[in-house]
Amino acid sequence: MQTLQKAGETLFDAFCQGELALPGGRRAMFAERNWQAHPQFAGVALKHLLTAADTGGAFTYHLVRIEPGCAIGEHMHATQWETHEVIAGCGVCRNGGEDIAYRAGVIALIEPGARHSVTGGLEGLLLFAKFLG
Repeated sequence: MQTLQKAGETLFDAFCQGELALPGGRRAMFAERNWQAHPQFAGVALKHLLTAADTGGAFTYHLVRIEPGCAIGEHMHATQWETHEVIAGCGVCRNGGEDIAYRAGVIALIEPGARHSVTGGLEGLLLFAKFLG
């Protein structure tokens, strides 16, 4: 497991240092985007890779770091679809009343209006989250 955890962290680090290829040959460098503490949930940090300002409000991309035992508490997005791509670590997502075990390789789809929460496990949790709509 140690090797797999290290591989996941390496992949997550690659995302943190990666880039977004934009139309017209432009590039958005992720290393230039700062980590920000989540305004509501302790132990959760976000790196906004692509914001609503970048897409005219159509969609957003974020890296999410959840420390061990910390959580993004129950909430919902009235009009947005959300996906979580688990890059490393473990945890649980409660999505519309169903518990989903999060581990590297799991992708979860959250419908608009669905109440959901995410809790980091013993290793913490590293996600690539996308919002559409």
